[in-house]
Amino acid sequence: MNIRLLIMDVDGVLTDGKITYTSSGEEIKSFHVRDGLGIKLAKKAGIELAIISARFSKITELRAKELGIDIVYQGHFEKLDIYEEIKKKLDLADDKISFIGDDLNDIPILKRVGLPATVSDAPDVVKRFAQIVTPQMGGQGAVRHLIEIILKRNNKWEEIVSTYSI
Repeated sequence: MNIRLLIMDVDGVLTDGKITYTSSGEEIKSFHVRDGLGIKLAKKAGIELAIISARFSKITELRAKELGIDIVYQGHFEKLDIYEEIKKKLDLADDKISFIGDDLNDIPILKRVGLPATVSDAPDVVKRFAQIVTPQMGGQGAVRHLIEIILKRNNKWEEIVSTYSI
C-alpha cells in the first residue's frame, strides 16, 4: 500500500481538542511543532495533505497556510461528502488515502480509507475502526507518528531522514 494522501481532522487530532476563548471572544488553539515538521516531511515525500474539520476557525486556516496545506475544508460536521470530493479531485482510490480522526463524525471516513488512524485519547468506539491508534493523544505529535509510519511503508523514511543527517 502506497499512501498518496493524508487527510486530518483538527480539533482533537492536530490540537488537544480544547477550545479556549479570550475575554474578547478570540479563540486560542495550540499545535505541536512535531506535527508541523511531520507535515513538512510528508510534503517533501510527495504526499498530498488535506484538512476536514467540523468547526470553522481562522487559526486553523492560518496554521494550514503556514504548513502549505492547500486542501482545507472547515465547518463540515458530516465529512464523507467532502472526502469523496477530495478523492475525486485528486483521482485517488480509497486504498491510497489515510485519514486520522478522533470522534464519531470521523467514523464514516475511517471505514473507507486504506489506512485509518486515530489518537490514543479517542473514544473506544472510534478506535475500533482504526488500523493505527497512535500512542500520543491529540495535539501531542500524533500526526507526526502517523506520518512516520506512512513514510516507512512508502519506503521514503530513510531518504527523508538522510537529508537531516550530519
